[in-house]
Amino acid sequence: MNILVLNVGSSSLKFQLVDTDEAKIADSTDRRLARGQVERIGGEAIITLAAGDDRPSKTSAQIRNHAAAVEYVIQWLTSSESGVPITRVADIAAVGHRVVHGGERFTHSTLVTDAVWREVEELIELAPLHNPHNLRGISAARAVLGAGVPQVAVFDTAFHQSLSETAYLYAIPYQFYRRYGVRRYGFHGTSHRYVAYRYRQLTGKAREAVKIITLHLGNGASACAIVGGSSTDTSMGFTPLEGLVMGTRSGDLDPAILDYIAAKEGMASRDVDAMLNKQSGMLGVSGITGDMRELLDEESESGDRRARLAIDIFCYRVKKYIGAYLAAMNGADAIVFAGGIGENSPRVRERICRDLDWLGISVDGTRNDALVGKEGAFGSGRVDLRVIPTDEELLIARDTWRVVTGAEVRY
Repeated sequence: MNILVLNVGSSSLKFQLVDTDEAKIADSTDRRLARGQVERIGGEAIITLAAGDDRPSKTSAQIRNHAAAVEYVIQWLTSSESGVPITRVADIAAVGHRVVHGGERFTHSTLVTDAVWREVEELIELAPLHNPHNLRGISAARAVLGAGVPQVAVFDTAFHQSLSETAYLYAIPYQFYRRYGVRRYGFHGTSHRYVAYRYRQLTGKAREAVKIITLHLGNGASACAIVGGSSTDTSMGFTPLEGLVMGTRSGDLDPAILDYIAAKEGMASRDVDAMLNKQSGMLGVSGITGDMRELLDEESESGDRRARLAIDIFCYRVKKYIGAYLAAMNGADAIVFAGGIGENSPRVRERICRDLDWLGISVDGTRNDALVGKEGAFGSGRVDLRVIPTDEELLIARDTWRVVTGAEVRY
């Protein structure tokens, strides 16, 4: 079954076309038929397209809205020039959508009906920067493909619905949870879930036997404690701002800082929120960039003190969360790195894991250095250290197949 996977942002659309079914899922022979993205929707868009594992090609075109972007992608997919092995729109059986926030209502991936649409729309106040765009992607796919093609929502928050009250409640008056749903929701759930699944596949462990810490480290970053295959704690909270230091997000901080800075600078609450999300993190500390690759280059080439400081704070915060989760879980069998930084930066992985020998965490430098963008183990201590490149799109495609066919959606 050919599944179109869409991840829609405010002015962007990322896509993959994946051929999957029960047999392919069982032996991991799913095929990625195409991939790409459309950026700067609303004007002269930058379009990146690739069939299979071919090298991507770039072009530009006037793309006025998301429906036009979906239409452009589907026309390319079905054209003879694309090299993609489909020839008509009917060859696309269903569409899987990344939806950021499912609240407490959505604990599994779900077929998008009118009722589901309304419920996701009601959750916009919890994810005003994401859910409206995700819904826009669903509308665009319906408009282009027709109402007969199933649309499936795969929620970032769903994997973390297994958290206990102890883990998800904040120590504020309880009525704010009862009235407004103020609690830890967690994000990056699709990535953490895929990495946990892949770890089981690689090690041959049963779901119930898995006790690991997964680290999704990219421009957005989060940690997750997974016991028995289920999320038991995660670093992102009511919003993706909490937890680890990120590219432009502050992560954890004393909330009293907000009023203090607002009073000193004459800033409105929305301005403080924008500062914490878009001007903080590694960008805020370094004053240069929130891109880890550029910071590492600055540190190596010029010895820039603030670039080094930003990297050190990033790594230290990850290390603190590892320690906290090891205590909460009473140990772990493995720590698994994923995401753009986790998969591609041996230097960052080594700094995070440095001086953890007492906990049985030790890095094999040679194996660590060899792991850039590929799977592998690099630990030489009691705790297994691994890199597992995440594949959220594959998981979305598999969930979409399961929902459409009525198979069990496994979490």
